[in-house]
Amino acid sequence: MRTLQDFLAGGTQLKIEAPGKSGVVLSVDSIEPPIVRLNDGSVVRVSYDNFDSIKDNIDKILFLGDLLVSFGDFLYNNKKLLPAGYAEEWWIEEVQEAVAKKFNGDFKEAAAKTSISFKSLQRYVQYPFDEIPTVHEAIKISQILEVPLHPAYTYFWSLIRPDDVKELRHWLSQSKIEKHNGEVTRIRGRLTGKIKEILERICIPHSVVVDEILIEGDDAYSFSFTLGLHSFEEKEIDDELSTLENLTRISGLKIRDKAPTFIGARVGRPEKASRREMNPPVHVLFPIGLNGGSKRDIVKACESKTISVEIVKRRCPKCQTTTFMQLCPVCRSETVLEFVCPRCGRTLKSTRCPVCKVEAKSYERQSISLKNLLDEAYKKLGFKPKQIKGVKGLTNRTKTPEIIEKGILRAKYDLSVYKDGTVRFDMTNAPLTHFKPSEIGVSIEKLRELGYSHDYMGHPLVNSDQVCELKIQDIVIPRKSIDYLIRTARFIDELLQKVYHLPPFYNITRPEDLIGKLVIGLAPHTCAGVLGRIIGFTDLNVCFAHPFWHSAKRRDCDGDEDSIMMALDAFLNFSREYLPDRIGGIMDSPLFIIRAINPQEVQRQAHEIDVAFSYPLIFYKETLRGVNARDLMGIIDIVKHRFGSEKQFQGFGFTVPTSNINEANRESQYKKLRKMRDKLNAQLQLAEKIQAVDAKQVAEVVLTTHFLRDISGNLRAYTSQSFRCKKCNKRFRRAPLRGRCTECGGELTLTVYRGGIEKYLEEARNLIKKYNMSGYYAQRIYLIEEEIKSIFESGEETKQTSLSKFMKT
Repeated sequence: MRTLQDFLAGGTQLKIEAPGKSGVVLSVDSIEPPIVRLNDGSVVRVSYDNFDSIKDNIDKILFLGDLLVSFGDFLYNNKKLLPAGYAEEWWIEEVQEAVAKKFNGDFKEAAAKTSISFKSLQRYVQYPFDEIPTVHEAIKISQILEVPLHPAYTYFWSLIRPDDVKELRHWLSQSKIEKHNGEVTRIRGRLTGKIKEILERICIPHSVVVDEILIEGDDAYSFSFTLGLHSFEEKEIDDELSTLENLTRISGLKIRDKAPTFIGARVGRPEKASRREMNPPVHVLFPIGLNGGSKRDIVKACESKTISVEIVKRRCPKCQTTTFMQLCPVCRSETVLEFVCPRCGRTLKSTRCPVCKVEAKSYERQSISLKNLLDEAYKKLGFKPKQIKGVKGLTNRTKTPEIIEKGILRAKYDLSVYKDGTVRFDMTNAPLTHFKPSEIGVSIEKLRELGYSHDYMGHPLVNSDQVCELKIQDIVIPRKSIDYLIRTARFIDELLQKVYHLPPFYNITRPEDLIGKLVIGLAPHTCAGVLGRIIGFTDLNVCFAHPFWHSAKRRDCDGDEDSIMMALDAFLNFSREYLPDRIGGIMDSPLFIIRAINPQEVQRQAHEIDVAFSYPLIFYKETLRGVNARDLMGIIDIVKHRFGSEKQFQGFGFTVPTSNINEANRESQYKKLRKMRDKLNAQLQLAEKIQAVDAKQVAEVVLTTHFLRDISGNLRAYTSQSFRCKKCNKRFRRAPLRGRCTECGGELTLTVYRGGIEKYLEEARNLIKKYNMSGYYAQRIYLIEEEIKSIFESGEETKQTSLSKFMKT
């Protein structure tokens, strides 16, 4: 992620060619890292330790690093498996099979034969990502057990031809070779363009010193041994064989293909963690019409003694007072809805007029003394905000408003209300099944209180670096949300105390107090929220949760974003009465709550997640044949196989570890760069650095799918645009003859401007010139410019002609 100039961050949506459409990207530091060429010609593997020292000197990105994709993704998308690159988890399966066949599974005997200590050999198999054999040990293991050379000492040999191997062997024979105890420790050879290109293609780390190429350490020994330095005179390269077959023959070791499959990917959209707001932001669902100005400020609207708005009509059954409030302002009794026929005007008790046969309405235009209403609320709450943002009008069926006190308190805590009366925080979904206490910032004692008494291996939880299995309804929220959720909890507590005269519920004063609190997760286009429990925080802008929790929301973590709300906020402030009375109005609202998740009732994709701790050897071999994933479903442990037992809830495995789930770029560079010109320049600079990317093709895609479409679309929009009132925002398809707003008399303005049409013209011209694009693109830009000139004529003699002059002619 860092190698890509921070354009990728934890949670960024990545659209990939296979096996599915997209997913969120997260860091895994135990797989093959990126390999880059520096300005001085050196080729290095990138790591967290060396990145800061080399980031400003990267000249070319030769390899972007491995992309880890699970078997379950291929299974769900019903795709054929792609050949897997040779990796540590494959190597240990072959070692275990070889020990089983040659030594009846006796690792002590195998260790003695390879002259490696029993403990070391055992650790290489048990902890393949942490314990890597030396190159000498790897060659010994390969020779004695007849298994392929360890992936740490295998390069991308399949990317070169047999002729290139000949070139390398000849270069090696002419190079200065230093040895220690019979092992090659340094290779110093002449720098030539051909050899440099081959070495970069196989991605072997090396450096350039003046006019020489220098390969050192384990890389020097494995490189020379693989090229058969010990058998130069005995074996020659056979042009009839593949590169890997030739290397296996001349080295005496099996050499697996480390890079059989490459796929393309591009950024979809950046990660997100921010408050949910309506447009424009609102503090309270209370109508004020045009009285509050463009900001819909209720405090400003109080300048008028009374305001007239369409609002619900309720009647007190006790004293017959008409009001819009739930409680009668005179006798404090509960009021009831009063229905009125819109045609004949008679008051009704039902929702349909028996005479006119039309639907009755439960609202009417009423005069409200807003100042008195606010003064009473200020007195009750003991707080007077400078600004309270309401709404122009209500869209729910009965036009029922929220009480004004909620708006005052939300303004006090700087909260924004959504259409259903709740306060929400949006964040990108990310799946998680295991975590370390140190990663989520929670103490061992607190985790034990929450039910985490043991780690995933069954050992008692005693330190913060043990790996725990996440419970299916626990979530880890971004630190960016902490302050907003704390303010939401304080708002709820003050609402309970000062409005409903109840004791506070949350009593949250610090971030740690959020741990253990219940929230409701809700996805757009659904109306069922899922109950969750906060157990920790992440530095990334994502919501980590169990795949079942996300799937219960009908999400598949492919770059989607959802919202969470404090559970009591939904129970206290949500009402179906607030929901818009239109198609889709009930979507994205917590009409239902899923209290407990049943794994068998979530989406099919979650049923096909693989939960094994390792894949069998037959799986890796079958990937080379490209078999359909469903053909191997029986040999891989997936969730579906566990239905009906306790294992459907827990005991999930993982095949590849990572040192820290937070160890990634926090924010995409795309979000940091504000101007489109800067974003474009940064994107093209990166494209020019990546070996696998054609920068000219990227520029053409940007031009055709973005710039040209945007310019042409805005040009069309300009000629058929509507007009907007600066005061009340009312839009007009055609400008009124009086030239002013018919509602408020405000000044009208355009909705599409010349600047919006021409904003990408200069960048488009520069792209065409810089990358020497075909004449087609230059002609497209020329035609667009001519059309713009025809609409916006300029010059001293150009004057706008009045309609009366036209009529005279």
